[in-house]
Amino acid sequence: MFDNILDAALSKWLQHTPSDSDHIVHTPSDSDHIVISSRIRLARNFRDTLFTNKNDGAALHHVDSIARGLVTTLKNSDNQDYYCISLDKLSDTERAILVEKHLISPVMAEKMPYRSLLVSDDASVAIMVNEEDHLRIQTMEAGLNLIDAFHHAERIDDAIDEKQPFAFNESFGYLTACPTNVGTGLRASVMLHLPALAMTGRINRLVRSIVQLGYSVRGLYGEGSDALGHMYQVSNQRTMGISEADTIEQLTKIVEGIIAEERKCRQTLVHNDKDGLEDHLWRSYGILRYARSISGQESLEKLSDIQLGVDLNILPAWSNDSFNELVAITRPNFLLKYMGKEEISPQECDNYRATVIREKLSQK
Repeated sequence: MFDNILDAALSKWLQHTPSDSDHIVHTPSDSDHIVISSRIRLARNFRDTLFTNKNDGAALHHVDSIARGLVTTLKNSDNQDYYCISLDKLSDTERAILVEKHLISPVMAEKMPYRSLLVSDDASVAIMVNEEDHLRIQTMEAGLNLIDAFHHAERIDDAIDEKQPFAFNESFGYLTACPTNVGTGLRASVMLHLPALAMTGRINRLVRSIVQLGYSVRGLYGEGSDALGHMYQVSNQRTMGISEADTIEQLTKIVEGIIAEERKCRQTLVHNDKDGLEDHLWRSYGILRYARSISGQESLEKLSDIQLGVDLNILPAWSNDSFNELVAITRPNFLLKYMGKEEISPQECDNYRATVIREKLSQK
C-alpha cells in the first residue's frame, strides 16, 4: 500500500472537486484555485527521553520503537490504515519523492538511523519520527480548511499522548528541541497560488507586511525554498502565549486578506492590458503544448500561467486537479519514478517532462 502513496501523483486527500475547494472563503461556483492546501504540524517529544538533538543512539532507538508500536493506536483513533516506514530502507529517490509530496521535510530526507514515517492510507496524516523533535504530527486538507486539519491533528495527538505521555510543563507548555516551538508546538500553514500578485510586482510588499505581522512566508518546500510556480506557504511563528484556536483564526484572516489581494490583482491585469495578458497566457500554453524539452522551473512557471488563464476563462478549461497533478508529476524525482528508471541525464529529464506535459494537455 505504501507503494501506492509513492506512485500516485496526487495523494487522496488532495483530490477534490470545485464544490469543496477553498470552501471556507469560496462558494461552489467560485473555484479560482488560489488556496491549494492547509496543513497543521504539532511538535511533540516524549516525557523523560533525550531530545533528538542530543544524538543519543539509545534514545533515538527508543523513540523509533515507540513509534512502531503506535500503528494500532492510530488506526483505532482514526479509522484508517497506517504504515510505519523506515526511511533508511528507502532509496534516495524515494525519500526525495516524499519531500516533493510534502510528507517529510528536506532535513528528514537525509539518510540517518532510526528515522521513520508513520503515514495514513490516504496520506492526510504523516508523522515524522526523530526529525528535530521525537514526533512531527502533520495533518493536511485540501483548500482553506485549517479547522478540520487541526481537529484531525488533535485527535491523533490525544491518542498518542494517552499511550505515551508527552513532555509538558504547566508554565511553558509542550517542550520542544527548538525554543521557537515551545508552547503549543503548533505550526499552521496554508499553500497559496499567487500568480497575479507576482505579475503585478505587489508580492514583495505583501510578503513584507505579512512578516511584520509575525508570520512567515516560504516557498513550495518550506524553509529556504523558492516560490516555484508562484506558490507560497504562509504560516504562524508564535507558539507561546496564544491558543491553538486563536492561532488558526488569525492565520485564516491573514489568508483571506491575501486571497482578496490576489483577486484584485487579477482584475487589474485584465483591466489594464487584457490583450497583453491573453498573449502572455496563450504563449505559455503553446510552449507546454508543443515543447520538446523543458526545465522543471520553466514548467512550473508555465503551469502557473495556464491555471491563471483557466481561472480567468481565457484558456480552455481543464480538470480541477490538473494543476496539482502536473506540478507533482513534473518534479524531478517523481518524474524519475514515473519513467521507471533509477538515473537519467538532465537533458533526458527535461525531454521526458515535456513529453508528459504534452500528453496530459492533449487529454484535457
